[in-house]
Amino acid sequence: MAKIRIHNMMFYGFHGIYEYEREQGQKFYIDVEIEMDDAKAIETDDVKDAVDTATVYDIVGDAVKNKRYQLLISLSAHIGDRLLSKYPHFTAVTATIRKPSVPISGPIDYVEVETTRRRK
Repeated sequence: MAKIRIHNMMFYGFHGIYEYEREQGQKFYIDVEIEMDDAKAIETDDVKDAVDTATVYDIVGDAVKNKRYQLLISLSAHIGDRLLSKYPHFTAVTATIRKPSVPISGPIDYVEVETTRRRK
């Protein structure tokens, strides 16, 4: 079993509970942690049996940029589901999303949401 992590991907998206957030957009920072059966990748030493991080980046970017969600938890789960459907050797995907500009009346760095999706 292996874990692969990609940290701090940045994409511009249009997510939030308020209409102005879905119209104006903002930057979102995303981490993914992939758990996978590594036996075949170790044997073949072939990226198709492991993780093509460039493709993972593109899938995450497409999910963030091309659909609008009110809830970050929904976006996070969608990212995990898309990666599990693309890669049959992934056993779980944890997606963490940080949103720095939130409508909270006080100083904060960001709001963070994390979901883990597992293969059934």
